[in-house]
Amino acid sequence: MSVVEFEPVNRQSTSEMIADRLRAAIVHGTLRPGSQLVEADLATQFDVSRGPVREAMQRLVSEGLLISIRHRGIFVIELNPQDVADIYRARTALEGGALNLILDGRRDIAHAALEPSITAMTECAGRGDATGVTEADYAFHQALVASADSPRLMRAAQTLLIETRMCLGALQTTYTDLGEQVREHVGLREAIASAPPKKARDLLTAHMTDAVARLHDLLDDDTA
Repeated sequence: MSVVEFEPVNRQSTSEMIADRLRAAIVHGTLRPGSQLVEADLATQFDVSRGPVREAMQRLVSEGLLISIRHRGIFVIELNPQDVADIYRARTALEGGALNLILDGRRDIAHAALEPSITAMTECAGRGDATGVTEADYAFHQALVASADSPRLMRAAQTLLIETRMCLGALQTTYTDLGEQVREHVGLREAIASAPPKKARDLLTAHMTDAVARLHDLLDDDTA
């Protein structure tokens, strides 16, 4: 029997690669909220045809990172205080659900899973790397949801955490002491491991509420 030889394929399409780069630029603040994305300009910058750029932009529209305004174009979303409150309301429900599953027999698993992000956060704070702390913060909450071992919660978290990345980029500017951000997460991790369930739940809720308050103050200052 003859063997057909196939050329290796690129596992990631051009549009996916463009979407990844645009997504990273948005969540890290390189593309600022409200910025307009022009298809022709991006095609020139990426040195591709306009088709993959259009597909990438539509992908990010569906993820909620871009918004298409009729007769005007496509823009990076701008989060207002109501958006922030809604994002964290949804996160509280989702991560609270994950926490309930963790507290029902998966505490040791979660404690171990959260260790790498705590270590990274501590190291980054020690050298004054606010962006690194933010990345570790993001990883912490990913690990928290993953520790619940619920594929559906994890899928729901993926989209929500994309919007969260935009919030975290702004949130890092509200901490004058990065160590405070680290201590919040260390306390939450230890509570997940061994504190009474109510205390662990209360700490998670307080963590989310504090973030909303910080971001509201920041957004209010920006519009003043």
